[in-house]
Amino acid sequence: MLSSAFALVYLSCSAPNETLYPIAKSDLEPHLITLSSDDFMGRMPFTEGETKTIAYLENEFKSMGLEPGNGDSYFQDVPMVSILTTPAPQMTIQSQKGKMVLEGLKDYVLWTQRTDSLVNFEDVELVFAGFGIVAPEYGWDDYKNIDVKDKIVVIFINDPGFGTEEKSLFKGNTMTYYGRWTYKFEEAARHGALGCLIVHNTIPAGYGFNVIQNSWNATKLYLDQRGKEKYQAAFEGWITLPVANKLFELAGINEREILGKARKPDFQAFPMNLKASSSLEVKVKYDVSKNVVAKISGSKNPEETIIYTAHWDHLGFGKPDETGDSLYNGALDNASGTAALLALAKAFKSEKQPERTVVFLSVTAEEQGLWGSAYYAENPIYPKEKTVANINMDGVNPYGKMKDVSLIGIGQSDLEDLLNEELEKVGRYSAAEPTPSAGYYFRSDHFNFAKIGIPALYIGTGIDHFEKGKEYGKELQDNYTAEYYHKPSDEYDPARWNLDGAVEDVQLLFNVGKRLANSEVWPGWKQGSEFKAIRDSYMK
Repeated sequence: MLSSAFALVYLSCSAPNETLYPIAKSDLEPHLITLSSDDFMGRMPFTEGETKTIAYLENEFKSMGLEPGNGDSYFQDVPMVSILTTPAPQMTIQSQKGKMVLEGLKDYVLWTQRTDSLVNFEDVELVFAGFGIVAPEYGWDDYKNIDVKDKIVVIFINDPGFGTEEKSLFKGNTMTYYGRWTYKFEEAARHGALGCLIVHNTIPAGYGFNVIQNSWNATKLYLDQRGKEKYQAAFEGWITLPVANKLFELAGINEREILGKARKPDFQAFPMNLKASSSLEVKVKYDVSKNVVAKISGSKNPEETIIYTAHWDHLGFGKPDETGDSLYNGALDNASGTAALLALAKAFKSEKQPERTVVFLSVTAEEQGLWGSAYYAENPIYPKEKTVANINMDGVNPYGKMKDVSLIGIGQSDLEDLLNEELEKVGRYSAAEPTPSAGYYFRSDHFNFAKIGIPALYIGTGIDHFEKGKEYGKELQDNYTAEYYHKPSDEYDPARWNLDGAVEDVQLLFNVGKRLANSEVWPGWKQGSEFKAIRDSYMK
């Protein structure tokens, strides 16, 4: 395996880009319009929306002349289970001071990964477990000296370093995987907890409670775990910050004081002297969703692959908005990324055959927990040892030209250096993501490639607007989060969207991928990356 320094020198000198295919708006917009249309019904897996979406993708890949990416098929089956959880409308909290009744949807949201028809819990003890983290490399264990088996753990979102000036406390305001809600539920289950409740707080979570409310009485998808011995907590969920403060008050705890204590490595979890009761009804359906995969075989090293990814799914029908619209079209998230994947496939097919194989993988069930990419990582079509890199797209720039791109998870891999070289050629630059506390590096499909050691690149829309500057660009992104993210309003509107910047960003990712596809260099993880040891273990 080549050193990073030599690799970058080699990359700088290889694969001249004079004949690069010019990405055009017409390569993106028609796919975006089609995939986000009402006809595709929000592209929810296990629905007619999935059937239409995967048929569309297969047809487009075929019409471009791309080869099937999984043997003689354009599909990879992803066995899954659909779980519809209907929580009781109330949860009762009993304390020595009396009883408190929480209202479902307003105060909390619950669901389960269990497949029993009824999940019922009565007078189950609550334990406060700080941030719910076990991280030996940080000398951290929030579960030390306490048994939470068959109990309910209450924990804070994000990392202990968030909101402090201590950059050495985890990664300060930059979220690590330990700060993600998915990790916290997994860790609670590893310790045998009956349930886990995360305290929602908009700033450290990165989104409002309304996003979580979309899970109320909603179907969730998981990988089919039948035949595997894996403990699942009886339920997972969130409570609002005001409710958490009332619980702390009932338990005789000062919220600010306990937050300070939870940020110390010597924090000790403790019983809250509160007991909870409620129930959940469960309906289960097993089915198979599909990843869609196509490829262009390499001419010189066809066994070596560069994999572009974008998730095709969105949320289908859900909670109506104030206008009564209940269809979540998911135009930006992620019809736009899927359109970009098709544009890249066209660009590569229009060029001379690459030396390495280039794979175009459109995965399912990202919105449900990154399940399509997780299944691929567990069952790779192309061996991880021969996979050079992953380049992921989850939303394109709809705001017009930006001077910058947002580099998600900055400091992770050599791919960033290659990206910066391509940016410099066109007078642009990369910047750290504006909200590192939101943990975006752990919130899209590239993360599952990183977890098995494959260097993964993920960029977001920049904020340095070409004409109006950074403040304006930041306002645009904040407005999207408030008004469109995971809402029925995320529709394609040519009067509101400006795809000029999207075209430039997709071109950038094409340039990066083409250079990788026509070199013999293997980019690696940077020193200090939590994924470096994984890659090094099988790339010696």
